[in-house]
Amino acid sequence: MKKQKKLYAVIIKASLRRDHYVKYNTSDLLDFMNFLDREYPEWKFMQVYCKQSRRQLGYYTSKDRPTTKTI
Repeated sequence: MKKQKKLYAVIIKASLRRDHYVKYNTSDLLDFMNFLDREYPEWKFMQVYCKQSRRQLGYYTSKDRPTTKTI
């Protein structure tokens, strides 16, 4: 049986100057952090939700980052 990937919905405050929020879906938080640093270098925080249950799983800032691929 194939192992199912965990899917996350992530909401990011992408700009410090104005209220600019973006939403992405990901299955790998560490790869997503690399994307986030490249595309939104001024990002402030992100909230991670379970894609299926819509329950919040985590809250991270630009200084307090995830240390594993999944929660």
